[in-house]
Amino acid sequence: MMTHALSALAIALAVLVAAPAQAQCFADYKAKRDNPLRLHYGVAQLPDNACTKQAAARALAPRLARDGWTLLNIMSIFGPEGLDQRKASAGPYFLRY
Repeated sequence: MMTHALSALAIALAVLVAAPAQAQCFADYKAKRDNPLRLHYGVAQLPDNACTKQAAARALAPRLARDGWTLLNIMSIFGPEGLDQRKASAGPYFLRY
């Protein structure tokens, strides 16, 4: 009986160690474009190493700049559980960048 429990525990630990951590993180942000002034609110998925406001800004600013947008600020960092409540507000900028 004890052998089966230890075997099951060993298998469970092996699966957990073998599976990479998939901690998804997202940021909601505000950006602008000049001449004429345009503003937008958006939601972006971030790499796992960019799950702080500072790191998110470093990751997101170049993506936005390619389309002429300037990042104004990162409002918050959140997980997948926060996506649904932000989708309507972000509109066409939901997961665009």
